[in-house]
Amino acid sequence: MTPDMIIALIGFAFVMSISPGPGNFLLLASGANFGFARSLPLLLGISGGFLSMVFAVGIGLGAILKTYPAIDIALRIASSFYVAWLAVRIARSRALGEGAAVAEPVGFAEAAALQLLNPKAWTVALIVTVSYT
Repeated sequence: MTPDMIIALIGFAFVMSISPGPGNFLLLASGANFGFARSLPLLLGISGGFLSMVFAVGIGLGAILKTYPAIDIALRIASSFYVAWLAVRIARSRALGEGAAVAEPVGFAEAAALQLLNPKAWTVALIVTVSYT
């Protein structure tokens, strides 16, 4: 990989990591409610789940989705419902400090599974795989 490609990849990764998405909003809420140390499993789970997606796409998941469009459609539908559910949850949420408190932050496995229904993560994984491999 040339130095220009490495710089482009770093810039792309930085922009994608700070742009709004379900994982970033969840990290923001968890950090505000539980602090940095208790939110680390969430951070590591989101990162690990995303890296697993990039790996899966890189070894051929894209070809499987192209061969079996029903899987792609099911994934799109599940992602749409997930984003709509998140939107409803955010719209119905109260201000910080109101209502019943959540006792535990989201864990590693739950955060990694979150990436499977995260449309932004799928899009970024496909772009990274196509552009930088």
